Amino acid sequence: QLVESGGGMVQAGGSLRLSCALSGRSFSRYAMGWFRQAPGKEREFVAATTWNGGSTYYADSVKGRFTISRDNAKNTVYLQMNSLRPEDTAVYYCACTAYTTNIYSPLTYTYWGQGTQVTVSS
Repeated sequence: QLVESGGGMVQAGGSLRLSCALSGRSFSRYAMGWFRQAPGKEREFVAATTWNGGSTYYADSVKGRFTISRDNAKNTVYLQMNSLRPEDTAVYYCACTAYTTNIYSPLTYTYWGQGTQVTVSS
């Protein structure tokens, strides 16, 4: 089970940190990803990290503003979001996968959290 937390409402230029905890499975076996979905839009890739955090991947739209990290001792992955923009408004989901063939695709991921709302006001 994946449980996200840390969403909320923030003004443009502000920051939020999302957390996602995995229970019931061996966290260090999985690559972890963050996706988001805005109303009327498809779910899109935001960021991902391999099982040990050795490699990280970002969507162009968030590079330089968002940072993904993980703490395998706490079974938790984080998404630090800085310089937030109104277009970052969406429901953010974390997901895990044992495969990294296409880490950018939501189809690669097996387990998903319930999502947490992030709203950025202008």
